[in-house]
Amino acid sequence: MSAGYNQPKNESSKKSIFIISGIILVGAILLFTYLMWYVSPDEYIERVEVIAVTDAGCIAETFDGFAVNIGDCKVQQGEYVNAVIDKKLKERAAAMNPTS
Repeated sequence: MSAGYNQPKNESSKKSIFIISGIILVGAILLFTYLMWYVSPDEYIERVEVIAVTDAGCIAETFDGFAVNIGDCKVQQGEYVNAVIDKKLKERAAAMNPTS
């Protein structure tokens, strides 16, 4: 007889726990990779023109034509300011607008 058919019950449950633990570990690694690659911000400073001052913050236009909310600012409409811009936010906006 083959040894695989007559395994003790304790050894079989250890293998099951090992397999389940491996699946959970792989899932956690994939989730972490997704969050780091697609969701986490990729910020840089860019000189932008303020196009509107609203209660929700200043709306500015980047050099490549994207409107972004840069938060509270103490400037008037039409002025230029250095602001922190999320590169990935612009990439997602471009993907959602097929006309640009």
